[in-house]
Amino acid sequence: MDASASQGLVLRSHTGAAYRFDPGALCLELLPTGGPGPFSRYEVLYAPADLAEWAERSRVTPTPALEVAEAEVADARRLRDALWRAVLARTRGEAPAHEDLAAVNEAAARPPLVPVLGPDGTRHWAAGATGAHLLSTVARDAIDLFTGPFADRIRTCSAEDCHLVYVDTSRPGRRRWCSMEHCGNRHKVRAHRIRNSAGP
Repeated sequence: MDASASQGLVLRSHTGAAYRFDPGALCLELLPTGGPGPFSRYEVLYAPADLAEWAERSRVTPTPALEVAEAEVADARRLRDALWRAVLARTRGEAPAHEDLAAVNEAAARPPLVPVLGPDGTRHWAAGATGAHLLSTVARDAIDLFTGPFADRIRTCSAEDCHLVYVDTSRPGRRRWCSMEHCGNRHKVRAHRIRNSAGP
């Protein structure tokens, strides 16, 4: 689950500023593509190319050459929405709904992406990778996260107006923000203004 500093997604704030968000797990990288209810306004998975583009931005390394069917885009949205609800339930100390667990388990039951060793000694993915293989890999990562040592460190960003979810893999376990350069910095700026307005 540990992520290097280079991992994570490049997101944009409402002002258009780019920042890096590392949720700490592959399955959590799928969540910013949209979601159920109020998260539907962030939807970006409409076509096979959209899912392939997400795979390119994700921590799946190297980027697999995918053949994605239209139905697999709908499957991706279904898995993502189930993950959203399951993750939020987890952050509230609740058990995920049966139908959300079923969606994750159904995706995980399919064959995942298969790593192969190339003749040049580098890692590749077996030929014929599909959207279903990608989603199985994501779902299996979710199962590893929910049953692993960081299951109790799945958190929502502490900013009141941010809903990004991450797993805190830091050694002290004190991560509060989706990104220090975004919400962490906004908090520091607000705290500085409050201190200055309070006067001597």
